[in-house]
Amino acid sequence: MTTTTLYTDDHEWLRIEGDVATIGVTDYAQSQLGDVVFVELPKVGRTLKKAEAAAVVESVKAASDVYAPISGEVLEVNSELAGEPALVNSDAAGKAWFFKLKISDRSELGGLMDEAAYQKHIA
Repeated sequence: MTTTTLYTDDHEWLRIEGDVATIGVTDYAQSQLGDVVFVELPKVGRTLKKAEAAAVVESVKAASDVYAPISGEVLEVNSELAGEPALVNSDAAGKAWFFKLKISDRSELGGLMDEAAYQKHIA
């Protein structure tokens, strides 16, 4: 199965595999937040609309919403983050994924950036 990674203006990444998107925050986002001390995740089964606040990340500096980059139903959340929110700082693009969505409208992926475009966006 092909995996595609896309990025949002709000510094979330999506790893697309088939009709499932795994969503997390970028390394750039965690570096701006500082030490993450708490993560609140959406409930499994919740239907999210594109741009709706889905999760909350709290750091020593600030609390930030994590928005749903696309519409879909929450299939799974990363319960490891509740016990170890610092994973966001150590492995933002890997173990610290936030939630998985069943993609409801693939056309919404069209407005997202590939890695090259995202690197330009944060430069």
